[in-house]
Amino acid sequence: MAQSLSDFTDLIRSAERSAVHLEMRDVYAVSDEGERFAAWRQGYRLAPDDHDSWWRPWLDVVQEITAKGVRVRRARIVSEPPSEYIRYEHSFTFTNIAAGEEVRWLPRRLASGLALPGNDFWLFDGKLVQFNVFDGEGRWVHTDQTDDQATAGLCSEAFEAVWERAVPHDKYTV
Repeated sequence: MAQSLSDFTDLIRSAERSAVHLEMRDVYAVSDEGERFAAWRQGYRLAPDDHDSWWRPWLDVVQEITAKGVRVRRARIVSEPPSEYIRYEHSFTFTNIAAGEEVRWLPRRLASGLALPGNDFWLFDGKLVQFNVFDGEGRWVHTDQTDDQATAGLCSEAFEAVWERAVPHDKYTV
């Protein structure tokens, strides 16, 4: 099932209380980030005080929904030492936080005792799950959505278990 950015934006805007995102991969092959990733590899870093250089449409959406009281949380399970891509993500996560998102990092070795779904997911208001399915190279393949209560419950429990063990972004170093 193909999903456009506008479809996802509408979905997250429909959240009334919460939107949580669990990421479990060490690399994502996101085509629109190719130039930014290449620049980062050559030493370019976003400057926290240069808001205009890094504010993106996604951050507008996060700011919009958090302003209406929706709690947006993201947890990332990462291998250590972290992959180059995870170091890249960590370098600009301050932008997500500036928009109102809460972000935590869980070293993979601390996740061994957790029951986790097989794919990254978003969970909206504890009842609608959107799984993001990637291939082995980290390329997005498709999304699957379900409002099955058992699946939503599994994802909610998994996310909360990760969140409880994870390190807040400002305390996690790569």
